[in-house]
Amino acid sequence: MSGWKRKVPHLLSLLIFPILGLIYTYLNTQPSKAIEIPLKVDSYIPFIPIFVIPYIIWYAFIFGYMIYFCFKDLKVYYHALITIVIGEVICFLFYIFFQTTVPRPVLAGNDWITSMVQFIYQNDEPYNCFPSIHVLTTYVIMLAFIQIKKKHLFNTLFVHMMGILIILSTLFIKQHVVLDVIASIIIASVIHSFVVELATRSQKNTIRKLALSKRASFPSKQIISQKND
Repeated sequence: MSGWKRKVPHLLSLLIFPILGLIYTYLNTQPSKAIEIPLKVDSYIPFIPIFVIPYIIWYAFIFGYMIYFCFKDLKVYYHALITIVIGEVICFLFYIFFQTTVPRPVLAGNDWITSMVQFIYQNDEPYNCFPSIHVLTTYVIMLAFIQIKKKHLFNTLFVHMMGILIILSTLFIKQHVVLDVIASIIIASVIHSFVVELATRSQKNTIRKLALSKRASFPSKQIISQKND
């Protein structure tokens, strides 16, 4: 229980996610101009409703692994958090100045899988597509997990397999096109590398300063010792 108490201040930073969600919702309206950017390969990607399951699992996947990072390694936690926030802000800029849309299939049937897809379609307009926040955040989790030390093999397999399924789900339920996925992966990779590199340099500079301060104080201690002698 004491472990949870120590982590609460850090976990509170996850409250930024609902705020980002509100911004997403505000931008997810029919714009005056939205373009389609499919590649030829997109026409060969089938609509597979069952992939709505990993698409919805995304919500628990992101929050679950952010909490996991918080308890496992705070550096990894903040690297992932900062990357996601910066990445989503970049996505929002695209949504404002380069709004895209993805045509959706006509749904037939009343089974529970189709109903879940219908629920997604009703609550998420076919805009805010390029880049994909689903893909960006999922890939950040996959990248951050690589930094975790002493992890179980099953956990490693799960995070990458589920991550891949979530990314594929965005294509198979026709929420995104291939270019959305590619852009998201590139943005996540660049930002995460930059954040980790900046944090590493900052840590090295701090260690160097501490070492120099210790060296500076060492002669003075010797002088005081000699005077006492």
